[in-house]
Amino acid sequence: ADGYYEYITSECVYSTSDYSDMVYLNSYSFNKVVDVQFNSTVGKYVGYTEEGLMYAENFNKDQALMQQKKAAVDTLCRPNVQLDDSSVLDKA
Repeated sequence: ADGYYEYITSECVYSTSDYSDMVYLNSYSFNKVVDVQFNSTVGKYVGYTEEGLMYAENFNKDQALMQQKKAAVDTLCRPNVQLDDSSVLDKA
């Protein structure tokens, strides 16, 4: 029961069938508190805690990482969501 809980989540959020409003979110959390999050709409990491502000500053300086995260909507989200949607919607 005692201990720490650290986790990273990546989400592709959308509400239209053409995926035009798709947003990629990459969040780093500690003990259920989001420290830092990348939002593809914002285009950078944003810190929400004291530690998160430091993480965001360092992540945002890494140009290779930022290119990868900014491209994630097209390279990660859309292809996978299209596969998921087609396998679910074709069965309906």
